[in-house]
Amino acid sequence: MDTALPANRKLAWFRWQDLVWLLLFGSLALMSPLQSPAQMEMLGAMALLQIIAPRVPALATRPGTALVIGLKLVLGFLLIGVTYGINSDYALVLFLPILSAATTYGPLGTSLVTLLSCAAYLVFLPVAQARGYHFDPEDIQNILLRVLFLPLIAYLTHGLADSNRTEAKRAHATAEELARANERLLEAEASVRRSERLAALGQLSAGLAHELRNPLSTIRTSAEMLTKRLEGSNAVAQELAGYIASEVDRTNLLVTRFLEFARPLQLRLSEVDLHSLLDEAILHFQKQDPARQLTIHRAYDPSLPTMHGDATLLERVFFNLIQNAADASAADGVVTVKTRALTSGLEVAVIDLGSGIRPEHREQIFNPFFTTKPSGVGLGLPIAAKIVDEHGGRLVVQSEQNQGSAFVVQLPGSQPSAH
Repeated sequence: MDTALPANRKLAWFRWQDLVWLLLFGSLALMSPLQSPAQMEMLGAMALLQIIAPRVPALATRPGTALVIGLKLVLGFLLIGVTYGINSDYALVLFLPILSAATTYGPLGTSLVTLLSCAAYLVFLPVAQARGYHFDPEDIQNILLRVLFLPLIAYLTHGLADSNRTEAKRAHATAEELARANERLLEAEASVRRSERLAALGQLSAGLAHELRNPLSTIRTSAEMLTKRLEGSNAVAQELAGYIASEVDRTNLLVTRFLEFARPLQLRLSEVDLHSLLDEAILHFQKQDPARQLTIHRAYDPSLPTMHGDATLLERVFFNLIQNAADASAADGVVTVKTRALTSGLEVAVIDLGSGIRPEHREQIFNPFFTTKPSGVGLGLPIAAKIVDEHGGRLVVQSEQNQGSAFVVQLPGSQPSAH
């Protein structure tokens, strides 16, 4: 069996920065006049730390970063200690922990690491004096210049890093706002497409319903007359005439729903308490199917304001959504009716844990005559969406297959205009 790793896996641990670090630390070792074993060990350890630290996820956390900075500080201190102490040419290696702190921490953390770096260098001054080393004013000036460069580099680096972090936050916020705007645009486009389809199909439904009502009325009247003429003479024919009448009634009801969908709604506005309205819709559903063991959980927001709306039409919307949620749930399932106040109005969500909606069906469910129910007509959701639209709100769906669905009604707080 071939156990060779793919080319991209082989190069996963190789970075061009590693080669640069090796060249830099190798050059420092070669250019040093001392080249003691201890010096080589410190330089090698610092090179390995620079290469290994980015590859270990645990070292990318705040405690891990603090550990890496501490190790750089200790290794820099030891390197200075084995190379002439206060006069070491490696004093600038203390820039490494300072740069790491300035690009990671805020002002306090950067200042603390800078002070420790300055102390790590200046501690060799009394050590040299104790060993009898004499410093003239020029030596003291050079030492102070080395020390002053440490906070200078820390300040400049932290300022640059802070500016980069600020720009990154702005870019992230802009990207999120663009994503939200794009989502709103897609929703608006979907709403426009849905409105166009509703308008076209509404006109078709109105014309078709009008043309069907006259022959249906004739058939219904003929069936009634036939029933009277056959009364007591032919039971089979009388039964068939009854079927004709009942089917005409069912078809007439369907035509009525077509007309409801097609004609403009006339809102009868009044002050509406949505919680009471939802309770009525739930009670209506439970009375319709009392044997069902479905649990309906109410999660009402007590701060929900009242609104101006058509109570009858809105109750119909919520009843339809609860009915759909129940149909999508198991016989002993749970449906949640949740409300919450928004800054610009209020929201009602009907949530089920059923089979969810297929992705290819999500936009079509608001189309008239589209249904996945064997006995469905496909007008419930389109009419519900139309009622919500007439109230100045919107009806949106959130669904994941095999996870459930949430139909969310968002209504404005201001009073909609009557049509």
